[in-house]
Amino acid sequence: MTSLVLPGVYTPQDDTDLLAGALDDEPIQPGSSVLDLCTGSGALALLAAGRGARVTAVDVSRRAVCTARLNALHARVPVRIRRGDLFAPVDGQSFDLIISNPPYVPAPPSRSVPSGPARAWDAGGDGRLLLDRICREAPGRLRPGGVVLLVQSALSGVDRTLHRLRESELKASVVRRRHIGFGPVLRERAAWLRERGLLAPGEDREELVVVRAERPC
Repeated sequence: MTSLVLPGVYTPQDDTDLLAGALDDEPIQPGSSVLDLCTGSGALALLAAGRGARVTAVDVSRRAVCTARLNALHARVPVRIRRGDLFAPVDGQSFDLIISNPPYVPAPPSRSVPSGPARAWDAGGDGRLLLDRICREAPGRLRPGGVVLLVQSALSGVDRTLHRLRESELKASVVRRRHIGFGPVLRERAAWLRERGLLAPGEDREELVVVRAERPC
């Protein structure tokens, strides 16, 4: 999807590909306003910009912002890229489409804030450190008829995501699913996840889902 990923930046993987498929299903009109939260390498932002959307991409990581800018330059597509915490860099703005592949992996308790590559996946004990914030804040950033596309693991509570979005009167549903084998992070945490009841004994595959939520016109 992208030509460059700097060290410490999340490399596009199955979750990126799954969300890209859902993005491809959206009827993006030229000039539509799109926000890509937790952009990482900028892969999804570039896809939206390539379809004529006006795209703003946000990430808290300096390396991710640098990577996304380099990839936008290489692809020769205009993307407005900002560093900051979720919606802070776009305060007061609204969008036709918000896409996000946020950190969503449940992580054992730690006294330190995730840093380096772990910042791209560690999301607190229930995996919802950013998911709940996005569900709470995104509805107010959507224009009438606007859509949120969000990818996450089933380990981090899909029903909770749907409930939170529906509480804001959005029409929310799961539009894509994919089962994948555990990567290094989940293999290392499998015993802890089983202790917490998030994994069944012997379970060694993760379900990824894309949630789509639409604001009524």
